[in-house]
Amino acid sequence: MLWLVVGSLAAILTMFSFLPQVARSLKTRSVSDLSPVMLLQLSIGVSLWIVYGVYLRDTIIIIANAVTLICLSLLLFLYFKFKGKAGGARRCRQ
Repeated sequence: MLWLVVGSLAAILTMFSFLPQVARSLKTRSVSDLSPVMLLQLSIGVSLWIVYGVYLRDTIIIIANAVTLICLSLLLFLYFKFKGKAGGARRCRQ
């Protein structure tokens, strides 16, 4: 029972760890601080965790990583939508 709680808490924290970044990117319309390579690499890793969870038939692993992958996919979408845009920040004229 203890390990189910530990695994569930880890899953919840992981699932929602990217929501603050999603909210910030939507609010500022800026993704200049995001690395697309990191997002892609993490998305591949999370996808492999889903495959591993399916193999183990572990619902917690599958759901946690599926939600994480959705957040990462949204961040990747926002990256390509907003890249190169100034967003809410002012640009200095020279």
